[in-house]
Amino acid sequence: QVQLVETGGGLVQAGGSLRLSCAASGRTFSTYTMGWFRQAPGKEREFVAAISWNGVDTYYLDSVKGRFTISRDNAKNTVYLQMNSLKPDDTAVYYCAALYTVNPSKRPTLAHEYDYWGQGTQVTVSS
Repeated sequence: QVQLVETGGGLVQAGGSLRLSCAASGRTFSTYTMGWFRQAPGKEREFVAAISWNGVDTYYLDSVKGRFTISRDNAKNTVYLQMNSLKPDDTAVYYCAALYTVNPSKRPTLAHEYDYWGQGTQVTVSS
């Protein structure tokens, strides 16, 4: 069982930055692929970014490439999402998710592929 708690959301002007954190409970954090998803009002939850168990492999939604960076600190059981050059379209509730796998060929980008979810943190970007 893994519990995930996101922090770092808030209100920011377009062009600004935020860093989201996701703290995980448990002693097996390093065996999980970690992902970030977001859901805007009236829209489906969409994949934003993910990082492999060892931090070697990262992948992103095309619209956030070059602006967002996912990273992890396995010693702190935490995954981060650095978001720069934010746009109003980035406004959403952001969720952290965990998938128990160390398979390097597995690159989960669909919500149903993940085992555990946090409660979400609101990010609002004003124009």
